[in-house]
Amino acid sequence: MDVKTRLGPDELLKVIPDYDGLVVRSATKVTKKLIEAAKRLKVVGRAGSGLDNVDLLAATKRGIVVMNTPGGNTVTTAEHTVALIFSLARMIPQATASIKAGKWEKNKFMGMELYNKTLGIIGIGQIGSYVTKLAQGAQMQVIAYDPYLSEENAKKMGVELVDLNELYRRSDIISVHVPLTAETKSLINAEAIGKMKDGVRIINCARGGIVNEKDLHEALVKGKVAGTAIDVFEQEPVDPKNPLLALDNVICTPHIGAATTEAQENVALAIAEQIADYLIRGVVRGAVNIPSVPVDLLPKIQPYLTLAEKLGAFLAQSHEGGLVQLTIEYRGEVAALTTAPITVAALKGLLTPILEEPVNYVNAPIVARERGIEIKEIKSAEAGEFTSLVVLTVKAGSKQATVSGTLYNRKDPRIVEIDGLSLEVVPEGHMLLMINDDQPGVIGNIGHLLGDNRINISRMQLGRERSGGKAISVVGIDSPVSPELLGKLKKLPHVLSAKLIEL
Repeated sequence: MDVKTRLGPDELLKVIPDYDGLVVRSATKVTKKLIEAAKRLKVVGRAGSGLDNVDLLAATKRGIVVMNTPGGNTVTTAEHTVALIFSLARMIPQATASIKAGKWEKNKFMGMELYNKTLGIIGIGQIGSYVTKLAQGAQMQVIAYDPYLSEENAKKMGVELVDLNELYRRSDIISVHVPLTAETKSLINAEAIGKMKDGVRIINCARGGIVNEKDLHEALVKGKVAGTAIDVFEQEPVDPKNPLLALDNVICTPHIGAATTEAQENVALAIAEQIADYLIRGVVRGAVNIPSVPVDLLPKIQPYLTLAEKLGAFLAQSHEGGLVQLTIEYRGEVAALTTAPITVAALKGLLTPILEEPVNYVNAPIVARERGIEIKEIKSAEAGEFTSLVVLTVKAGSKQATVSGTLYNRKDPRIVEIDGLSLEVVPEGHMLLMINDDQPGVIGNIGHLLGDNRINISRMQLGRERSGGKAISVVGIDSPVSPELLGKLKKLPHVLSAKLIEL
């Protein structure tokens, strides 16, 4: 083992061909170019949870295992969130700066008591759950928006589940704990802020871009938002000219939510042990792109892992509701395989788009169990017109949703049925899922609106229950649509719903 810190990209590129394993934190970028140069590389370990700095697709194509240490930063990040809440409420950083400047401005720093105030949490994953416990310890009332958490589990946590608009309306403080996706980008924008209480305070220790910085700045200047505490920015390192930095009612830290001695030691030891286990004994733990499957079985199972993960991710993004059950049916040839890893892949796909913390092949079953999601497997030798069929059904509240998939040429994943409607979908890239009345002109209106906004259609698949009944359109597009454009698509005549899916 060699320890080489602070290597620049070019320096790392020169030495990487000699190594079988690479361990990084957040600063080192494991790019496609680096992976192509790493001829001996078998494993990349991320000491931490986020994988924004690793080209996962390039590593997977090369057969390189990518590991992380999810959960190692949970307590630390939650504590940092609560520290920012207290600091913002009592203006501690501003008061400290004032005294150090030789002033004694006691009347300037009138704070807010947190006792009995309402904290609105958007996203109750591991971090959001721990923030809840800490806030309840301070006698705060916690309400939450999480469309994938069941009412039963929310009650166990002592949390009231509400819709997003009600959370905005009732919260004194709002903290976001969701991943950055097409759905959550600019989730808190001018429109959302307009629905909030006057004097609300906003906390973001999740990902830059979830809170629209331009709209937040305007609300802070006008006084609609009393203050904000930020650990993450849209651009990092943050531009010194960012107008938020000039405001007295903004406190911020340089993405240090996970930066404690304990957390850094925990993740360092964990990733070192995982790397050693893999290179010396061939044991896979904490991998995000490969489950623990015997090497001789992996080639046969791998295409089904990809299929199941995509089916899970599709369901997570297309249907809302507190998940209580996932049923996976294996029909035909796939039923004779070892299906446990495929089930885990489906869980990983289902949970990844909805949780702030990373989900991998190791922690997916644990996360599902913690969230009260029941897992069922059904096997059948019959697959109808297909050689193999994988069917995922989720129960979310009182609703149920189903998606079925198969492999073409035993390797290429396809979605062949969505909620009972047959069609053939290539599950990759940006897609629009449209539910509409089967009426003339709907498809033309969709194409016209996308064309007017310079969005190119790559492919389109259609299905319907009957002439004039409910119809479904899955539109492949070359670039994601903005929330504004998605809103316009939803308002088209005969369109019942529109969602952006990213696979």
